Amino acid sequence: MLGVKGPGVVGVVPFIDRIVTVDLREFYLEIPRQTAITKDNAPISIDFITFFKVVDVAASVVQVSDFAGAAQNIAATTLRSVVGDISLDNVLAQRDQINEVLRSKLDDVTERWGVKVTTVEIREITPPPAVQEAMTRQMSAERTRRAVVTEAEGDKAAAILRAEGDKQSNILQAEGEKQANILQAEGERQAAALRAEGFALALTTVFQSARGVDSKTMGIQYLEALKALGASPSTKFVLPLEFGNLLQGLVGFTGNAFRDGSSREANGSTTEAVEAAE
Repeated sequence: MLGVKGPGVVGVVPFIDRIVTVDLREFYLEIPRQTAITKDNAPISIDFITFFKVVDVAASVVQVSDFAGAAQNIAATTLRSVVGDISLDNVLAQRDQINEVLRSKLDDVTERWGVKVTTVEIREITPPPAVQEAMTRQMSAERTRRAVVTEAEGDKAAAILRAEGDKQSNILQAEGEKQANILQAEGERQAAALRAEGFALALTTVFQSARGVDSKTMGIQYLEALKALGASPSTKFVLPLEFGNLLQGLVGFTGNAFRDGSSREANGSTTEAVEAAE
């Protein structure tokens, strides 16, 4: 073996030396659909693709005759080994983890061939029809459960909001009634104060007016009041104890007034008689 030659002119001996060209670019290899058994004995069909890159040209030519075919076979074997350690649910849910495990295991095997596995991508996982039907029912049941839970949570939240609203409404109503009662009491207090002030002012006015009125005028006013009572259809009258004293004074006042009038008339008659005699 003459060794690895780079680009340029390379001298070879005809019929003795043989040139092998190796592509150093990254390439992909489609792995035929493989059937594997999961940890829980569920058969599944997997379709995936791998990406390779030659990193050691001499090893890729000397260590293996066809590294692409060898990589394809080792990929199928590695896939069955990896899937056999994982349950069906995890296979369906953990594609990224399976891709990384496959890449790591394949890279360990192809490293001695001077080939590096850069990426492994699972394109499709197909479970058996019975498993698909069971998964569909499970998905439907899970969605129904989530719908029920969501509806229950909504009802709970709505009930809490209604209760909170009723609470705030009751608080506001009680606060309003409290303020109304306070305002009503304040109004009644002010009205009572105004009435008391008016009554006191009236009493003061009456007292001031009564101070300049003599007992005779008071007697006449008292008789006027009794006259008004007499005009009432009621047949029962209540007279105060002071009525006798007041009546006695009034009679005395009337007698004096009568005597004064008689005296004035007598004096007038005497004067007229004297004038006639003259």
